Amino acid sequence: MARFLLKRLFSATLTLFAVSVLTFLMFFALPRDPVSSICSKNCNPERLERVRDDLGLNDPLISQYAGYMKGIVTGRDLGSAQGGRCDAPCLGWSYVTNEAVSDTIARVLPVTLSIVIPAAILWLLLGVGLGMVSALRRGTWLDRLAIGFSLTGASLQLYFVGAVLLLVFVYNLRLLPVPSYTSIFDNPAKWASGLVLAWVALAFLFSAIYARLSRAQMLETLSEDFVRTARAKGLAKPTVYGRHALRAAITPVVTIAGLDVGGALGGTVITETTFGIQGLGRTAVDAVRSGDLPTIMATVLIAAVFVVLANVLVDLLYAAIDPRVRLR
Repeated sequence: MARFLLKRLFSATLTLFAVSVLTFLMFFALPRDPVSSICSKNCNPERLERVRDDLGLNDPLISQYAGYMKGIVTGRDLGSAQGGRCDAPCLGWSYVTNEAVSDTIARVLPVTLSIVIPAAILWLLLGVGLGMVSALRRGTWLDRLAIGFSLTGASLQLYFVGAVLLLVFVYNLRLLPVPSYTSIFDNPAKWASGLVLAWVALAFLFSAIYARLSRAQMLETLSEDFVRTARAKGLAKPTVYGRHALRAAITPVVTIAGLDVGGALGGTVITETTFGIQGLGRTAVDAVRSGDLPTIMATVLIAAVFVVLANVLVDLLYAAIDPRVRLR
């Protein structure tokens, strides 16, 4: 198991290194000049060159990349034009907000985490549970209800569901406040009431997918020989369905869940925009619109970290569910 884990961590490290290189090169590939974002239109060529030197943009590309990565680990001196000393993890200095990018990320990342993690718990519990019940009650009204739920969820878009939820529960019935973010440590009740509509919208749409997938996998697993053998031995239904059938059927669900959660943690752009919440995804979109290159780089790197870590976690869960994976 230790060897399996080391191989996955080594692969994840190489992936993150490749993403960091590509993201850094993207900084120079974009047409917008970062110096023009800092210096006003009245800057003369001499002033522009001084700012460029202060930013280190005249240094060799390898030196700039090494300094950027060193800043993430140990911090670095950004110069007077970028706020001076930047403590680790230093992700650069925003040319638009005139603050350290790490401060921006520290402010918006808890918002995205607060949206995604509770929503993921809801959609996994609802989707997998509904899929199991549908498979075990195949042909009944419960099965038809689950299929209808899945088709409805798969047919709708998040911005439509979010708009309907806002119209009904916030503006018409006035049962909930306008969505906003409050730290869970400051006021847990306000934290939940401000984000519950985002959780419900995400859980409804994602659980529909998981219900269909879980139902299909469970039906296939229930027809396997080992399940029939377990029934022939007289094992209790909870043991047959929960310990044997579900364990075999859950593997594809783990894969999709890891990718979905990892991608969502990188930024739920549509969710944050629909409900007017400033999280990581909306910050990334704002940075692209304003040409804030350091913030773009930071959000891309963080999204990559979440996706890679999610894949590592999926591999570990695979190994726990199916020991044969450890031998690969």
